Amino acid sequence: MHFTLRQLQVFLATAQFENITRAADSLAMSQSAASSALKELETQYNVRLFDRAGKRLKLNELGRLLRPQAEALLAQAQDMEQAFAKHQKPGDLNIGATLTIGNYIAVGLMAEYMAQNPGAKVNLEVANTQTIVDKVLHFELDMGLIEGELNHSDLDVYEWMDDDLVIFTAPDHPLAQRETVTDEDLLAEQWIVREPGSGTRQAFDRAMHGILPELTIRLELQHTEAIKRAVQEGLGVGCLSEITLQEAFGRKSLVPIAVPHRQWDRKFYFILHRHKYRSAGIERWLDLCRKSIVVGNEK
Repeated sequence: MHFTLRQLQVFLATAQFENITRAADSLAMSQSAASSALKELETQYNVRLFDRAGKRLKLNELGRLLRPQAEALLAQAQDMEQAFAKHQKPGDLNIGATLTIGNYIAVGLMAEYMAQNPGAKVNLEVANTQTIVDKVLHFELDMGLIEGELNHSDLDVYEWMDDDLVIFTAPDHPLAQRETVTDEDLLAEQWIVREPGSGTRQAFDRAMHGILPELTIRLELQHTEAIKRAVQEGLGVGCLSEITLQEAFGRKSLVPIAVPHRQWDRKFYFILHRHKYRSAGIERWLDLCRKSIVVGNEK
């Protein structure tokens, strides 16, 4: 074997940052050392792994082909290092979660993981579904917890737990006094919803099949709390996950609106890159997720 693990680290860091200086900084190396390591790797095998455009280094076809193998090899090496040092104790994780899951579920999982594995840390990134998917695909996250349905050849997608969307209004809204709500009622309202690219928006669009193009979307917001506040202030009608609304319903600052003739149920999923090495930490996190299915189905 002629390549070194350090060379692979430089290769992967450069693929992530598309800049040798930023790659070197992330590895606590000098720019010259990182450049030399990458050049030596390419020279040893008489290959080019990047297309160079000024200061940017974009993976070429060969680089994209080798990246998953390099990721898997480094992950196994890191796992072995932890096994030697900590007797196979699960290590740190980089987890991505969509906003609903990140704000209402993932923190509890983080606390449980770190309680079971003293010294281990979980770095949590919260963003919409598309962002989390992209970062898992580029090996920037070990695993993603998402709300949106997904089918991608490079990802393993597992059903996780059930969830329901709920339409809601301010207590003094006319719909709050209605026993039945029709599609005509829905079309007459102004809607405050999540932004395109989010799993909640995907589920909302699916539930509104047939009338979606005719709905009046007044606001598209990234954050659930902003949507709740806007609805509470009387700016329109909202639709979010039930788990994000339970406290507001309990205070009666917002009220649910039953629309049983449309389908509001959906699934949460966890995703991993198909070529990602399943370290002891990832397996432990997966186990926590599977156990949390029971909690999710009891709501």
